[in-house]
Amino acid sequence: MTPNRRHFIAAAAAAASATGLVASPAVQAVPVAPAAPRLPALRPRRLQPGDTIALVNPSNAVFERLPYVLATEALQALGFKVREAPNLHARYGPFAGTDAQRAADVNAMFADPGVQGILALTGGSGANRILPLLDYGLIARNPKFLGGFSDVTALINAVNAQTGLVTFHCPLGVSEWNAFSVAWLRGAVIDAKAQTLANEAESEDALVPRNNRTQTLRGGRARGPLVGGNLAVFSSLAGSRYWPACDGAILFLEETNEAIYRCDRMLSTLKLAGALDRVAGVVLGAFTNCTPGEGNYGTLTLDEVFDDYFVKPLKVPVYSGALFGHIKRKFTLPVGLDVELDADAGTIRYLQPAVV
Repeated sequence: MTPNRRHFIAAAAAAASATGLVASPAVQAVPVAPAAPRLPALRPRRLQPGDTIALVNPSNAVFERLPYVLATEALQALGFKVREAPNLHARYGPFAGTDAQRAADVNAMFADPGVQGILALTGGSGANRILPLLDYGLIARNPKFLGGFSDVTALINAVNAQTGLVTFHCPLGVSEWNAFSVAWLRGAVIDAKAQTLANEAESEDALVPRNNRTQTLRGGRARGPLVGGNLAVFSSLAGSRYWPACDGAILFLEETNEAIYRCDRMLSTLKLAGALDRVAGVVLGAFTNCTPGEGNYGTLTLDEVFDDYFVKPLKVPVYSGALFGHIKRKFTLPVGLDVELDADAGTIRYLQPAVV
């Protein structure tokens, strides 16, 4: 080692010692900083027959004509007029237009007084990219229905975190609009019901029902605002200003087409970020096609992963099997609304209507 190099290292060590930057022999646990204060809930106006619903596409492009037709006809069957946002048919790579185009559509539809509600056409990926381009002050001044799920988890949680607007984890425009899904959406945003979300048993030729069951992982009741959605997308917001506060919240999660080890990694992100230690309760929806994956021998099961992150370390109510996620029949879950979770009954009860 040269004299100059020895002198530099000695000087750097002295400076670090003087400023308290020398690592102590024992690693100290770093407390997680508290989340930003939650904004007061801002409930949108209830939707009425004859209202105009704007279709936007914050995520992936839709390459065929029929999905646009089906989404429009479904909304018309509910009694709404339908408006397509200007860039709805745009494409930039896999996305429905550039980030600027997709964000401009969301901003424009919130600004338009002739539009009473906004529904995402589809999911996929890309909604995270537009979050810094949204005009949250404009959105807060023009509160209205905003709904979707899957990749739209980013949009509905960011808008709620930044404005307090209650948003909706609900069918997309391209979803199957069956009687079950329609009834829960209608109850939430048209009829303004303080409804209780409870699985509906299917007619089965079986001594013991096997489908649409909930499982109590830790019993009890808890109250708090709903936050969550798709696990991959929700965890991708961690640490950003678009991530909703999880303090005292009821966290709901679903996933699709992810190997179990990836679900484990996403949940570890929520754990390391301190979110899981703050929630008041957890509801798990469908984890559709979440399997060990090809060649993954000796993997944990989903049950074991849920035990490791929710049941063993947390002392809060938890249940699984709720009807939301990448399945045909879906609840409508109002993000940011105070609810009561009953893990023994397998229910989520709105504490007030989600709309005014």
